[in-house]
Amino acid sequence: MLSLAFPAIDPIAIAIGPIAIRWYALAYIAGLTIGWRYTLAYINKQPYVMTRNQVDDLLFWATLGVILGGRTGYVLFYNLDFYLANPSHILKVWEGGMSFHGGMLGVIIAVFCFARLRGISFLGVVDAVAAAAPIGLFFGRIANFINGELFGRTTDVPWGMVFPRGGPEPRHPSQLYEAGLEGIALFCILFALSRSEKMRSHPGVVGGTFLAGYGICRIIVEFFRQPDQQLGYLMFGATMGQLLSIPMVLVGAGVAIYGLNRPALVGTKPADDTKTKTAKS
Repeated sequence: MLSLAFPAIDPIAIAIGPIAIRWYALAYIAGLTIGWRYTLAYINKQPYVMTRNQVDDLLFWATLGVILGGRTGYVLFYNLDFYLANPSHILKVWEGGMSFHGGMLGVIIAVFCFARLRGISFLGVVDAVAAAAPIGLFFGRIANFINGELFGRTTDVPWGMVFPRGGPEPRHPSQLYEAGLEGIALFCILFALSRSEKMRSHPGVVGGTFLAGYGICRIIVEFFRQPDQQLGYLMFGATMGQLLSIPMVLVGAGVAIYGLNRPALVGTKPADDTKTKTAKS
């Protein structure tokens, strides 16, 4: 059976004595940092949503939401029995185990608290964060590929790969499929939307499109991705990733439609970070 050689890249990017920095950690740093810079560029065209200083503060909130939500989601959705039996392992994030769906919920909660404390539009901030989210997804999936984890199902396609932990059979490089769909393709769609002044002025359109778009991409890729060993296939032969993505599609579509039917958010936000009477959504 034809297959491509898996590029054996050391998961550790930099090692100085006992200190080791992994590509996975660098992916998180790159996603958050580049996403922050992209969000700054995004609000240049929408200064009435939040100020540049508020975007800087938002980076901390988003990071907290990603880490706490991602870990909590993995514990609850993917390996609850193990962590109930071994609660001390919940804090061992260096052993792996992060859930996108949990991280997404964590960021939404963090953004909601942030927007309420600052007195700014919740959906407006969601749009700004969502526009940048595919950047982090792209780097994260590339890191999954480097780690040789979250690989696909067995296949006979010419680009199938034999993963170190996937047995002798060639498998779909599903991490690269996700990087292409959830990262590159979804970023391009949201970029096109955010370039439209009409779409930007209706809070919820970009964020809702991200939720629905990610859900659709994830459902498609799950047909090629190997289900988690401890879970396997669930109801109707679906995977956990697909079941968690279905509500995302429905909620995302609803939020986008809601945003389109709401009055446009217009105005000019003052340069300081004091609470204003800017219209909220």
